[in-house]
Amino acid sequence: MLRAVNVGRRRVAMPALRELLGDAGFEDVQTYVQSGNVVLRSQDPAPAVAERCRALISERFGFDVPVVSRTEAELAAVLEHDPFAAIATDPKRYWVSFLDSELPQEAHERLEALTRGEEKFEVRGREIYGWFPDFTARSKLATALAAPAKNLVATARNWTTVGVLHTMTQNGS
Repeated sequence: MLRAVNVGRRRVAMPALRELLGDAGFEDVQTYVQSGNVVLRSQDPAPAVAERCRALISERFGFDVPVVSRTEAELAAVLEHDPFAAIATDPKRYWVSFLDSELPQEAHERLEALTRGEEKFEVRGREIYGWFPDFTARSKLATALAAPAKNLVATARNWTTVGVLHTMTQNGS
């Protein structure tokens, strides 16, 4: 998952991205929407895949794009955990922020201080689940989930996108 791609001048055409990664030896490269969601196959560990993709994108497109990766099993575990299943009625307001490492305690406390009204979040490993019933555009917590701590790469996806990405890992489409 690419962070902050296709916003401002950081434009990456998904066909060009698929071609780049396929030419680099990744298999079954697929993208979903224009916001930097990539599913591919590799024998390398997920962190190595993320770093290689980041380097390839930087070299080809001329700017740094942080990348966070998860395996098929890790995506399945994210969906299975689903802490807000009983209350999340709109998948566009239910997010998962994927981190490259676990959230430090002081960042967790900062997120707690930003929570308002019926908003909820839960940290589990390298994911932060967030429920925003009153729209994400007005939420300081939602904004913070995209960058919850310094020196930590994070990128958020809504619940629908997480499900689609997992489905893509299952059937290659």
